[in-house]
Amino acid sequence: IDNKSITEILNIINNEDTKVALAVQKSLSSIEYFIDDLVLRLIEGGRLFYIGSGTSGRLGVLDAAECPPTFSTNPELVQGIIAGGYDALVKSIEGAEDSSSDGALKMIENNVNDKDTVLGLTASSSTPFVFGALKKAKEMQALTGLIICNKQNKFSYVDHMISIIVGP
Repeated sequence: IDNKSITEILNIINNEDTKVALAVQKSLSSIEYFIDDLVLRLIEGGRLFYIGSGTSGRLGVLDAAECPPTFSTNPELVQGIIAGGYDALVKSIEGAEDSSSDGALKMIENNVNDKDTVLGLTASSSTPFVFGALKKAKEMQALTGLIICNKQNKFSYVDHMISIIVGP
């Protein structure tokens, strides 16, 4: 790609971006089923937690931060949790994603309960921090979901698997 003109590079990127919408379209029914269950929990007073690391975690935190100003929600309703904490939002914290016990601890610290929903975000589908949080959330009787960019086997502690295959 580095030997291409700027116009060629922009066209390559734009063509790749169109594949994302098509990949999401293929997963719409999975997304719908998750949202149906999520809404029931929110009506009961539950909360939604995004949990991720690296870019996935940052995007979850960003989405959660946008809910109050965009939708006038209580800041407690949708929350983002990123491996490595606040500092990981502005710089890479290598290894933060490798601790499943840290993910589980975040569920305990946030008093996740049977009205809540925890949505894991991981492109690779192998992030211990995310999987540790999902396992603990399930033990705490929360609804769980997982957005991944790979085909993956069903995990007993994930209620809703949302696999969006976008390619390399």
